[in-house]
Formats: sequence, C-alpha cells, structure tokens
Amino acid sequence: MIDLEAYFHRIGFTGDAAPDRATLDAIHRLHPQAIAFENLDPLLGVPVRLDLAALEHKLVRSGRGGFCYEHNLLLMHVLKALGFDVYGLGARVLWGAQEGAITARAHMLLCVVLDGKRHIADVGFGGTTPTAPLCLELAGAQRTAHEPFRLVRSGDEFVLQAEVGGSWQSIYRFDLQEQFQPDYEIVNWYQCTSPDSYFTRNLMAARPVPGARYGLRNTELSVHHLDGRSERRVLRTAAELRDTLAGTFGLALANTAGLDALLTRLTAVAA
Repeated sequence: MIDLEAYFHRIGFTGDAAPDRATLDAIHRLHPQAIAFENLDPLLGVPVRLDLAALEHKLVRSGRGGFCYEHNLLLMHVLKALGFDVYGLGARVLWGAQEGAITARAHMLLCVVLDGKRHIADVGFGGTTPTAPLCLELAGAQRTAHEPFRLVRSGDEFVLQAEVGGSWQSIYRFDLQEQFQPDYEIVNWYQCTSPDSYFTRNLMAARPVPGARYGLRNTELSVHHLDGRSERRVLRTAAELRDTLAGTFGLALANTAGLDALLTRLTAVAA
C-alpha cells in the first residue's frame, strides 16, 4: 500500500482527501509542480523500475522525477488508495510528429470516473502536461492552471489538444481500452534501452509553476509564461546544468561520476 502521508508531503497537499473532484483537481495541479518530468536514468543506463516500491523510493523519497509511466503509475496507486475508480490508458503521441504519422502507443495516461463521468488524468507529459483533469464528456476548451485544453472526438478515439500560441496543437490520441502493467513494462524497456529512443539520446526536464512552464532539452533552458512571453538560453557548463536541474527543476542529484560525465558531454556538444 502506498504511503499517502509521504506522497502528500512531497507534493504539498494539505487538508482532507476524498475520492472527489476537489481532491483530484488539487493533486493534479500540485503533483507536476513538485515532481519534475525528467529522463536522467535512461541517459545514464540506469534501469527504470515500475513497481510501487521503486516508484515511491525514487519520486517520493529520493527527490527525483521521472517520465510518464513513473508519474502516472504513481498517481494511479494514490488515486486507488483514496477510493477513486481509475484505470490506465495508452496514447499515441502526435506532438512533434509529422501529419498523418502512425506513432507507437507509447504514452501512459489515466481514466478516472467521477459521478458517472469519465475524465483523463495525466501528470507526465513533459512540457505540455495538463495541470488539471479533463472531462471526456465536455466539448470545447477546458481551463487548467496553465493552457486551455480540449478533447476532440475522432471515431472511437479522442485527440488531446492544447491552445499554444493562439492555435490548437494536437498532443496525443487515445482510446478507452484499459492498459495493464505488462503493457507499460514492455514499452518502458524499449524507451530506456533502445538507441533509437528519444529518452536515451536527449536530456529532458519539465516543470510547471504558477504562471509559467520550465523546460530543458539538452542544454537549452526555456521559460514559457502564460502571457505568451518565452525566454531561452543555453547552459554553457556542466556546473550550470547541474545547478539548473537541482534548482529550477527541484531534483536531488547524486554526486556521481556518471552524471558529471554526462553533463560535461552535453555542454561540450553545445559549445
């Protein structure tokens, strides 16, 4: 059973928790602000385990983040412990893909049933992670703590879109077929071990904060403000990159030779 007290402390949740919309809203907003999206382990060749003990140790107790399977499996354990009706889904990522491309079902999200209505919850999509649950029964824009999102029906599937820069951008598409732990384990293994995986070739980190989103791709740090302004700068040294991961993204980083070598290599390529 998950340690809810430790999880609530990690994300800064206070007050009463119940299987209702108010609790889901609060957790969904706080979780990605406290626990960053990051892929350091795949880059370092460290296996990413998806069992509950490993998720709690890494994301809750060790001050680290993770990617979609880690974030959303952890959230699913939390919601089930609180009494929510929740199950896992799989999505095909459209963000950054060519028009009409068929991508793998490589992203995890959750379906939560509240008062007879289905919602999606997703705290692990990096720089465009929704910061509120979204109701599948509603048409049109839905507000979050950051950008508006909407769900567009496409046959038996839904397409998640975010309003970015004044236009609607497709994020991923999914259906409501339940996915299980072995489904995620297989794709997680590929993402963490294949030389063709984006997660083994590029450093990524993302974290939403009130009024803005921080993003890191290799050595480029970006800040996207809700008023439309964006700032970008290149981190020139390994020390600056480490400080940004620890400060801006709130990651507790071990002082290991492997990590230092990785950061040095990334900054050398950018120089």
